Amino acid sequence: MPVKFAWAITGAGDYMPESVQVMNEIVQEHDVKVLIFLSKAGMQVIKWYKLLKDLEAISEKIRTEVDANTPFIAGALQKRTHKFLVVMPATANTVAKIAYGIADTLVTNAVSQAMKTAVPIYIYPVDQQPGSVTTVLPSGEKMELTTREIDLENVERLRAMKGMMVLGHPSEIKDHLRKYL
Repeated sequence: MPVKFAWAITGAGDYMPESVQVMNEIVQEHDVKVLIFLSKAGMQVIKWYKLLKDLEAISEKIRTEVDANTPFIAGALQKRTHKFLVVMPATANTVAKIAYGIADTLVTNAVSQAMKTAVPIYIYPVDQQPGSVTTVLPSGEKMELTTREIDLENVERLRAMKGMMVLGHPSEIKDHLRKYL
C-alpha cells in the first residue's frame, strides 16, 4: 500500500526546480502517493519556471489555493490520511507566518492544523543561511539575494517547534521518507 503524504509549494523560486526534481525522484523510486497543493504565488512561480507538467507527472492530485481553507486540505491532514507534510520551498513570508502562528493562507493553515494533530512537518525555508546566495531565474539569469536577520530568526523559531523538521536542502527529505516506508 503506498505511503501518502502532502506537499505544499509556496512562491519561492529559489530551489523550486530542485524541489520538483527531488519529489519526482521520490515518486519514481518509492511506492508513494503525493497530494500537491500550492499557494497562489506557488502556482505563479511553478508556471514561471515551466514546471507544471512535471508536477502533473508526480501527482494526479494538484490543488491551488482559493482561500485559507479551500481546497480543504486540513481535514485530510488532521485525519492522518497523509503520514506527513512537506513544505518546500518555503518563502520567508510563509516561514514568518508559521513562526508566529498565523494561519491565513492554505499552506500556513495546513501547517497549523497538522501541528494540532502531531502530523510531522518537514519544511525547507529558502532563506536560512546568513549572507548572500545566488539563485538562477527561469531565464538563466543569476540574481544575488541577501538573507535578512529576521528571516534567520524565524527559521530558528521553526526549529524550536515540536513536530517541525527544518531541512537544510530539498534532497534531505529522502532520508526522512525512509521512516514511513
